[in-house]
Amino acid sequence: MKIKAYFLRVILPILLVISACSTETAIQGVLNRAASAPLFLECRAISSTEIVFGFSVPVKMKSLLFDTDMEILSVEEGEEILVTLARPLTEGIKVTADILVEDAYRNTLNVLVSFRSRNDRMPKLLFNELRTEGSSVTNPITARVEFMEFFAKSAGNLGALRVFIASYSIVDPVYEFPPAEVKAGEYIVLHLRTPSPDCRDETGADLAFSGGNEALPDARDFWVPGSVKRFRKNDVVYILDQDDRMIDAVLLNENPGSPWRTPALAAAAESAVSQGAWVSAEAFRSTSTTTTRTICRDETLEHGGRPESWYITVTSGQTPGKPNNIRRFNP
Repeated sequence: MKIKAYFLRVILPILLVISACSTETAIQGVLNRAASAPLFLECRAISSTEIVFGFSVPVKMKSLLFDTDMEILSVEEGEEILVTLARPLTEGIKVTADILVEDAYRNTLNVLVSFRSRNDRMPKLLFNELRTEGSSVTNPITARVEFMEFFAKSAGNLGALRVFIASYSIVDPVYEFPPAEVKAGEYIVLHLRTPSPDCRDETGADLAFSGGNEALPDARDFWVPGSVKRFRKNDVVYILDQDDRMIDAVLLNENPGSPWRTPALAAAAESAVSQGAWVSAEAFRSTSTTTTRTICRDETLEHGGRPESWYITVTSGQTPGKPNNIRRFNP
């Protein structure tokens, strides 16, 4: 009887408290999950007819609208919603999706997101000429803006290729190419500012479509909107495809061998070397580059991924949209 009295007086209250705490914890866990909406993680095209939307928890799709005419063939739900289309999308076009999803606790999430359709015919591009220094854009007739020139080693479609300047951002590309068919041997110039309204992207067959100083009638020109300087002598530039593979890169440093000035530059340089886009740990010395002394790849070489593959041209040796000037600056 003493044991029973002790149990009722001492042990039972403790068990009841433990049980209540456990129940409260379980209830709180359910309430927390029920009160938390799913998180949107990503959207990407994995083929010409398949689009994936990623979420933090399994969800069901309540609705999906596109800003272009797209017929949905099937939908697979879960943490990833796989949408299969009835017809292939044009390569590299920009599409906006408005998707509404619901999780198991009836929490809903509405997301408006843009993505590029799948492009499996990207050309092999090489950086070919770089201008890190620009002149004033107040006079658009004479403005010489920073640029990147690319050489197309193979034919293909530029759509969804992304160009990054590490000093600007390693998250957001400075430019994402629209769909444009290019031939092997073409020179493609990305001007890094837009001095005037007649500076227009040349996505079609007419290579004389764009105005602007240094836009040639036989080279393909693209323009980054705005007038902000984005490219510097100490920088890492690179091109990524839709699977985040680095197609080509160039490392520039006024003092090669010295530490990079920012963590972003160091991370971009490390990634370029680890992916084989730049095969040397040392950057190209960019000290002497000016508005008219550009940084050029030796076009007799197959690859430009090392400092010795590059040189600085003589004064007034810039050739955007043309084969590189072979005369080298001797400081």
